[in-house]
Amino acid sequence: MNENPAHSLAKNQLFGEISTLIEQSRLQVAVVVNSAMSMLYWNIGDCINRNILQNKRAEYGKEVIASLAKQLTEQYGQGWSEKQLRHCLRFAETFPTIKIVSAVQRQLSWTHIKTLIYIDDPLKREFYIEMCKLEKWSTRTLEDRINSMLYERTAISKKPETTIENELESLKNENKLTPDIVFKDPYFLDFLGLKDTYSEKDLESAILSELQRTIIELGSGFAFVARQKRITIDNDDYYIDLLFFHRQLKCLVAIDLKIDKFKAAYKGQMELYLRWLEKYDMQEGENPPVGLILCASKNQEHIELLQLDKSNIRVAEYLTKLPDMKRLEQKLYAVIEQARNNLRDYE
Repeated sequence: MNENPAHSLAKNQLFGEISTLIEQSRLQVAVVVNSAMSMLYWNIGDCINRNILQNKRAEYGKEVIASLAKQLTEQYGQGWSEKQLRHCLRFAETFPTIKIVSAVQRQLSWTHIKTLIYIDDPLKREFYIEMCKLEKWSTRTLEDRINSMLYERTAISKKPETTIENELESLKNENKLTPDIVFKDPYFLDFLGLKDTYSEKDLESAILSELQRTIIELGSGFAFVARQKRITIDNDDYYIDLLFFHRQLKCLVAIDLKIDKFKAAYKGQMELYLRWLEKYDMQEGENPPVGLILCASKNQEHIELLQLDKSNIRVAEYLTKLPDMKRLEQKLYAVIEQARNNLRDYE
C-alpha cells in the first residue's frame, strides 16, 4: 500500500525540523565545550606560571612541567604531555588577564589559539585574532594567511603603532574594516598558470577563469561585478578592467591591470574611472569608490610623491610565481621600516 503523499511530506518536514534542532544543539554543545576547555587550559597555564615565577630558575620550571605532565597523564590519560602544558603556559603568558581570555575563547577554538599564541608581535597577533573572528577562518586558513605573510602585506602594517592600535580597536569593537586592512602589496597570483610572457588581456582572462581563488587572495569581502566595464566620457569610451564591490567597505573597487612598471600617468586614468563611478554608479549609502592598480613592479618614491591615498587609489605589485619566502620576508620588513621612518619624517 502506497503512503499518502501528504503524510510523506509531513514526515519529511518533521524530520527536517528535528534534524535542524539536533544540529543546532550539537553546535551549541561544541561551542560550550571548546570555551570551557580553553578556559581550563588558561587556568592551568596561569597556575604553572605563578608557581614557576616564585622560583625563577629555568631548570626548576622544566622539572615542574615534566613531573606534572607525568602525574596528570597517570591520573587522566593522554592529552597532558609536556608539550600541552607548555601550550597552556604560553597561553597564560600571552594573555595575562582573564578578561582578554574570555573574549578570545568564546569565538576561537583551542586550535586557533595554539597558533596565535606563538606570534610574538602583539599588534600582528591582534590583527589575526580580529580577522579570524570577522571572517570566521578555519585553522587551516589562519595558518595559510600567516604563512603567506598577510599582515606584512597589508598597508596597516606600515603605519605607526598608534594608528595600527586604533584601527584594530575599531575592527574589534565595531567590525569596522578600513582600506589599510583590506588591501595588500604584493598579491600572490601564482595559481593563474601564466607563462613568462603574457598580455594584460591574458592576465585578465586568467583572473576570471580562477575568479574564486583570486577573490580568496583579494579578501573574502570582494564580490565580482563586471569585466571591461565601458564608461563614456565626452563621446570617448573607456574600459575598467575589473570591477568589484567590497561588502564591508561598502564601496566599488575598480581594478586596473598593468603588465609593466607603474607609471605616473596611471594615476590620472584611475582618477577618471573613480570620478565617473562616483557620479554615475555609486548607490545611496555607499562609500566613494576605491581604485587598485595592479602592476608588475613599482617605484615607492613615485607612489609617495603622487599622494595616491588622497585620491583613494592603491598601487600594488602582483607575483605570478611564489617568491622565496625568506627573501620576501626580508623585503617586506625593510619596506615596513622604511614606510614608518618616512612617516616620522613628515611629523
